[in-house]
Amino acid sequence: MIIGLWSILRRFGQAIRRGWTEPEFRGLLSLVAVVVAAGTVFYRAVEGWRWLDSLYFTVITLTTVGYGDISPKTDLGRSFTIVFILVGVGLLLAFIERIARYASEANAEAREKRRGTREG
Repeated sequence: MIIGLWSILRRFGQAIRRGWTEPEFRGLLSLVAVVVAAGTVFYRAVEGWRWLDSLYFTVITLTTVGYGDISPKTDLGRSFTIVFILVGVGLLLAFIERIARYASEANAEAREKRRGTREG
């Protein structure tokens, strides 16, 4: 179990390193960071939540998990959340898709490398 988790984390790291070489990936990563930071700061300021609660709500909202344990109480907070979901979820999905593509490419290269060492 731990070995499988380590393997997944290693592939994730490889995907990030591979993506880092492309300006589009760095742009997506930057936009995701800005959206998460903006959501966190907004909920802290408008809803008066603690920093951790604000970050937590931002992440569960953008990942569409939505546990429902906290939610905006103000009209401004609810209105922001509607727009935040529409913009942020698409952006996060684009970023996740890019990471998945890089991970898939890394897996394919690793398989080819293993085949090459067996045949050579």
